[in-house]
Amino acid sequence: MSGSPIIWPPSGHVYLAVGATDMRKSINGLSILVEQSLGRSPFTGDLFAFCNRQRNIIKILYWDQSGFALWQKRLEKQRFIWPQTGEDALAIDGDQLRWLLSGLDIASAHRSLYYSAVA
Repeated sequence: MSGSPIIWPPSGHVYLAVGATDMRKSINGLSILVEQSLGRSPFTGDLFAFCNRQRNIIKILYWDQSGFALWQKRLEKQRFIWPQTGEDALAIDGDQLRWLLSGLDIASAHRSLYYSAVA
C-alpha cells in the first residue's frame, strides 16, 4: 500500500483490538480502550487499530509526540478480514497492517523467516 497517509511509528508496533469496537468512539474513548481493554499505554507512539461489527470501518489511533492522531478507512462495498477471536490485542507489524488494509488475511499470509546460518 504505497502512499499511505499513516505516519508509521518508529517502534513498528501495531496492536489490533480483536473483535468489534463501537465506532462512535473517538480519540478519548479509544485511548481509554487501549489502556483498559488492551492493557497498553496509548502514549508510546504505537498504532492501535479497531474495527466495527460490519468490518467496513477501521480506525487507527496513535500518539504523535504532541497529541493524538486518528486515522480512519471506510470500505464502500467490501469487508476487512478482521480477527474475531483470540487475544484482546493482537500484535502485528507494519507490513501485516498494510496487508489487512488491502483486504488480505493476515492469518494465512506468509510470515517472514529469519535464519542465523545456512545449514
